[in-house]
Amino acid sequence: MTEPEPAYDSFLLLSFGGPQGPAEVMPFLRRVTAGRGVPDERLAEVAEHYLHYGGISPITAQNEALLAALRVEFQARGIELPAYLGNRNWHPFVGDTARTMAAEGRSHALVLATSATSSYSGCRQYREDLAAAAAELTPDGGGAPLRFTKLRHYFDHPGFIAANADALRSALAALDPADRDEARLVFTAHSIPTSMNETSGPAGGLYLAQQRETARLVAESVRGEGAAFDLVWQSRSGPPQVPWLGPDINDHLRALAVAGVRAVAVAPTGFISDHLEVIWDLDHEARDTAADLGLAFIRVGTAGAHPAFVSAIADLVLERLGSLPAASLSTLGLCGLDCPASCCPAPARRPR
Repeated sequence: MTEPEPAYDSFLLLSFGGPQGPAEVMPFLRRVTAGRGVPDERLAEVAEHYLHYGGISPITAQNEALLAALRVEFQARGIELPAYLGNRNWHPFVGDTARTMAAEGRSHALVLATSATSSYSGCRQYREDLAAAAAELTPDGGGAPLRFTKLRHYFDHPGFIAANADALRSALAALDPADRDEARLVFTAHSIPTSMNETSGPAGGLYLAQQRETARLVAESVRGEGAAFDLVWQSRSGPPQVPWLGPDINDHLRALAVAGVRAVAVAPTGFISDHLEVIWDLDHEARDTAADLGLAFIRVGTAGAHPAFVSAIADLVLERLGSLPAASLSTLGLCGLDCPASCCPAPARRPR
C-alpha cells in the first residue's frame, strides 16, 4: 500500500547564491563552473566584476528581503508555512538548509526557484539540487527524510507582470519628456546555448517563447496592445564556437543607434532581482555602450520584493494548496508542475 503524501509544512526559496566578500569570489566561481574546464585565468576576469562591487553579490541581501516580505504576506493570508532560504552555489547551501529544516521537523516543503521560466539551468538543475539535498537526508545519511515540491513557472503570472510593468512605468517617467514616448523598449534575459533552448520544455524552445511572452505582456501593460518591443540577451559565457541566443544587448544598442533611435528603456525581465549580472552587464557595460552611442538610457528595475510579486508567490502557494485557481496571462499554458524526465535535460559539456 502506497504511503499518503505528507501535507506541506514549510516553504523554501531556492536561488543561485553569491559571494559576500572578496575572499569568497574565486571559490564561488570555481563552484559555479565545476566540471566545465574553465581555467582560473578566465575566472579571474569574471572575478573583477564582483571585486568592482567589493566582492559582494547583492543577490543574497535581495533574497533575504524577499523572504522577509513573504513571511509578512504569508501571515496576512493565513499561510502557515515557515519560510527558509537555500542556494545552489553559496551559503546558505540548499543541503545545509535542508538539514536545518529536517532537524526542525519539516517533512514536505513547497519550493519557489528564483527563475520564472523553463530551461536546464533555470528549472531542471534546481530539481537536481533538491533531489541531492533530499538524498543526503536518508537514514543512511544521518537525517530525517524531507520532500520537496517545486512550484510552477510564473513568467506570465499577473503579479509578476504587474511588478515588472510598474518598474517600467517608473523608469520611463525618469526619462526626459522629449524621449519618454519614443523610447525603445528593450527587454533582456540571460542568454543560454541554443541547444539548451531547443530542449527546454516538453516540446523544445520554451525558454525563448516564455521570455518573449513576459516581454510582450509587460510592454502591452504599459503601452497597450501591439506595443513594439525587442527581446535581446545578456551575460553570455562559454567558448565562442558554441552558439548562444542573440543578439547581445550591446550589439543591439549599436543597431538601434544606426537606425536612428534616440532613447532606450532596458528591462531585465528575465531576472528576478538586481543581482550582479544585471548591475554589471546593464548598469556598467550597456550603459557605457549607450553613452558612447549618444543614446538616452534608462535601466528598469526587476520584480525584487515588489508587493505584486510577493503577492504572486503567495498565490502560487495557495494554488498548490488547492485554495486558489491558477492564474496566467499567456496562451503557452501552465508549465513546471510535473515535469517529465525528458524535459530540459542537462546539456552535454565540452571541455574548453
